[in-house]
Amino acid sequence: MRVAIGSDHAGYELKEILAEQLREVGDDVTDFGTDSLESCDYPDVAIPLGRAVAGGDHDFGILLCSNGVGPSIVANKLHGVRAALCHDTFSARRAREHIDANVLSMGAWAIGRGLAWDVVQAFRGATFEGGERHERRLGKLNALDDELRARTPASSGS
Repeated sequence: MRVAIGSDHAGYELKEILAEQLREVGDDVTDFGTDSLESCDYPDVAIPLGRAVAGGDHDFGILLCSNGVGPSIVANKLHGVRAALCHDTFSARRAREHIDANVLSMGAWAIGRGLAWDVVQAFRGATFEGGERHERRLGKLNALDDELRARTPASSGS
């Protein structure tokens, strides 16, 4: 799989671990940064990662910070991104199966390394179930996404 991964400084160490684990299972991993523990701003990572995932360059993305909230909010502002904040395997799997989530966000300070890998594996291994009920709901989400995009000037960067 083609995986985009990125973090701010708080998620840096876990990002490095997860990227290596993904490579070990044969995934093609693109690191969107950061590359150190030096303070940085999560939008600077979440925006290019989200655009790459929405553009089809990657099968899914992973964003990390201390609690996972900020990057998930940023990513969800981008057309075509459905980011899910998950700290358990059930939520990660359901995010893919029911809403076709394409970005997983986690808090490095909110989850242990072992569980983080389990959550990534659950997200990575799940696929969108489709079906009338999920397609209907996703269609409504996509319609809202399109409506908001149509209202936003092109220069906004979304």
